[in-house]
Amino acid sequence: MDITGKAKLLKIYVGEAEKWRGKTLYNQIVMKLREAGIAGATVYRGILGYGADKQLHSAKILDLSADLPMVIEAVDSEENIMRILPAVQEMVPRGLIMLVDVNVIQYGAKKKVK
Repeated sequence: MDITGKAKLLKIYVGEAEKWRGKTLYNQIVMKLREAGIAGATVYRGILGYGADKQLHSAKILDLSADLPMVIEAVDSEENIMRILPAVQEMVPRGLIMLVDVNVIQYGAKKKVK
């Protein structure tokens, strides 16, 4: 699969403690993206943040927050991202979903030059 050139970056912000059908939401989203054949996805765990509710979530040991911000990023062609977007929107009852235009320089291993 070659996705170099113009593509879309799907960014999804959710809480670490959020669930989808009894399992962690961020994990379920990545599994759904993988199942749909999306080129790649990564989950980042935030150490500090807040969302629409303005409640601060922190990784400080004294705060003991069990609901840190999680960011899921997925990249693929616009067609593939738009195809999976309705399913992602259904899974995210609250949070932030963004689409960003990107230019993919390299995807996967470099081709060997002979």
